[in-house]
Amino acid sequence: MEDSVQTRGEQMLALRYARMAAAPPFLRGGFRPFFFGGSLWAVVALTLWLLALAGAVQLPTAFDPLAWHRHEMLFGFVGAVVGGFLLTAVPNWTGRLPIAGPPLAALFGLWVAGRLAVLFSAAIGAVVAAAIDVGFFMVLTAVAAREVLESKNRNLPVVGLIFLFGLVDAADHGGRRG
Repeated sequence: MEDSVQTRGEQMLALRYARMAAAPPFLRGGFRPFFFGGSLWAVVALTLWLLALAGAVQLPTAFDPLAWHRHEMLFGFVGAVVGGFLLTAVPNWTGRLPIAGPPLAALFGLWVAGRLAVLFSAAIGAVVAAAIDVGFFMVLTAVAAREVLESKNRNLPVVGLIFLFGLVDAADHGGRRG
């Protein structure tokens, strides 16, 4: 084989370098959108919950207000922080480039969609909201597993914990009280 012929792996690496260079700085590392989004959501969710407790608003969710608050702090805020950490740690573990640009924006968008779906679950349906919300953790698991498996890295058990977190999220949806 000639030196000028790139292997599939080299082509993928070149595409990832190009994606990193073309991505806006906010989308060059998973910690950026997820840490920012998680922190912002914590403030918004806490404010909404306090307003609901004061009787100033009625939350359009299928969860009762306390269950919604608990769910969003754990699976919304903590879920974002875990996602940002994982998307930042995996490239360090594997030596592969981070997920960036449009794929990172899509994953972050799925997390945002999950937050909105749970908030408006009384209108869109609890099952649809659960599918979107839990879907984030399943996609995050698949993305991280692909990176870890491709590099033959030993941190697959950490990826398994994200999968389990998603299953607990699904169980929380199943046990909701509205």
